[in-house]
Amino acid sequence: MRRQREAIQDHAAEALLFKRRALVAFSIVVLSFMVVLFNQYHLQIRSYHEYQTRSEGNRIKVVPVAPNRGLIYDRNGILLAENTPVHSLEIIPEQVADIEQTLAELAKLIDISPELQESFLQDVRRQRRFNSIALKEQLSEQEVAILAVNQHRFPGVTLEARLSRTYPFGDLFTHSIGYIGRINSNDLQRLREQELAANYAASRHIGKIGLERYYERLLHGSVGYQEVEVNNRGRVIRTLRSDPAISGQDLILSLDVGLQLTAQQALEGLRGAVVALDPRTGAVLAFYSNPGYDPNLFVHGISSTNYNALLNSFDRPLINRVTQGIYPPASTIKPHLALIGLDQGIITPSSRIWDPGYYQLPNYSRRFRNWRRHGQGWVNVYGAIIQSNDTYFYDMAVRLGIDAISDSMKQFGFGQRTGIDIHEESAAIMPSRGWKRARYNQPWFPGDTVSLGIGQSYWTATPLQLATSTAILVNRGDSVVPTLLQGTRFQGEFEAVSYQREQAVRIQDPQHWQVILDAMEQTVNTREGTAFRAFQRTNYSSGGKTGTAQIVGIAQDAKYDADALQEQHRDNAMYIGYAPAEDPTIVVAIVVENTGGGGSTAAPVARQLFDYYFSAGVNQ
Repeated sequence: MRRQREAIQDHAAEALLFKRRALVAFSIVVLSFMVVLFNQYHLQIRSYHEYQTRSEGNRIKVVPVAPNRGLIYDRNGILLAENTPVHSLEIIPEQVADIEQTLAELAKLIDISPELQESFLQDVRRQRRFNSIALKEQLSEQEVAILAVNQHRFPGVTLEARLSRTYPFGDLFTHSIGYIGRINSNDLQRLREQELAANYAASRHIGKIGLERYYERLLHGSVGYQEVEVNNRGRVIRTLRSDPAISGQDLILSLDVGLQLTAQQALEGLRGAVVALDPRTGAVLAFYSNPGYDPNLFVHGISSTNYNALLNSFDRPLINRVTQGIYPPASTIKPHLALIGLDQGIITPSSRIWDPGYYQLPNYSRRFRNWRRHGQGWVNVYGAIIQSNDTYFYDMAVRLGIDAISDSMKQFGFGQRTGIDIHEESAAIMPSRGWKRARYNQPWFPGDTVSLGIGQSYWTATPLQLATSTAILVNRGDSVVPTLLQGTRFQGEFEAVSYQREQAVRIQDPQHWQVILDAMEQTVNTREGTAFRAFQRTNYSSGGKTGTAQIVGIAQDAKYDADALQEQHRDNAMYIGYAPAEDPTIVVAIVVENTGGGGSTAAPVARQLFDYYFSAGVNQ
């Protein structure tokens, strides 16, 4: 039986249903279209400025520009610290998918040690990922060529040409000029605390020690900025606007290269320090600590092998002996003590004592020996300084007492920092009753005072303190602050520093100054003087005082034998001096470690400095 098709029962209802569904669909389309229109209105009209700024931000970047670091010159315009162009391999971490893999691939092309890679990864963790971070600096021409050919393989890896700090004289000025090094987390923290971090947005190095650190703000300059257009890979297409960086100021130092080289030659193969300054102003003319080290090693990061070699060296090259070397001043302080003795009436220019070759405290069995075992007979203040008589100053020290010695010597600057314009300086020790009680929880004994008379016991000083105290003597009481900076130069304009000078030591009878200076001049010019041999046949006049600092104690009846002692236990040679004697324009302090004989070792170093100073016209 054939099945019949079922007829539509209600055509009108079906048509109405279709119309309703079509209307709903149309309404949805219209509503969606309106939403799109509204969104377009919101994006393009109401939020136009906001999204335009965001769009520009994706296309335009503000890039900080590092300033050129100021240069450093000696007093004659010789360049001591300069900026030279170098190529560096740099990486922007946010543009690199796998940094460790990239490092491994780059290491196949050029030499990148595991130590350097680890240092770079530490920098990545410390810094923002959009900053360009140096992986290896000072690339050779061959390395630059290899990387340039393969650069397309490494997104986010760039070759950059930058200026790098260079010290052309190597270790000659290390302990005065210092060096710069990479900015580390401690540096960043300090910059943030000082609200200076923004000024280092593009800088990678900062002064670490010496003048480079002390005058960091002058040398660094001010950061600049560039608005640049970049493509979708972050590569700069063009520069839109530039706010140039302001270079740092140049430093003109009072140091003299020739005098510094003379000091280096005089101390060749020896450990010691040389400092020379103008007593009229405090301008430092020579500042040399031997041995030194090459500061260029630190600019781009010294290897652990090289650093450990410096750190563990027997010669301690990292120590700035001029300001951080602390030594018993020995007989170099006898003129200072004699002046105080004259001022307090303990001695007179003509009073004498008998020297049997030793000094002995009442009711004590120990004898404090004179360096001349059989003594010098009757000795006055002139002979005591000229021949460096120990017995005379043992006696004077006991009569002065520890309180008077300590208080008076502090006026000469002992036990205090000099204020020189570098941070690395020790105050050394000017002992007192209170100091010994605080340090050792012991009282002050009479024997301690006896040894102070010849600059031994607990008394220590730096070579720079010896030089500044000598300046006070020749200035008849006026002190100067030692200064390495002579002036600054910025955009061709030179600005000189102002030197500080003030009265530090007041003496009741001004003639007492002349007594001391006459005795120091005779130390150099009379045959009995301990510095006579070193200064024979000079064409200038000078004065000075030798010293031999004992490092270890010798038994009372024993004789000093340098050959029987380990090198580090042998006596130090000391000398302070000035020239010309009539109106001094230079004072020096010399320390030569473990060589003994201030007159035979240290005084000849001073002679070489004076010879060069007057022959080269440094004082002109």
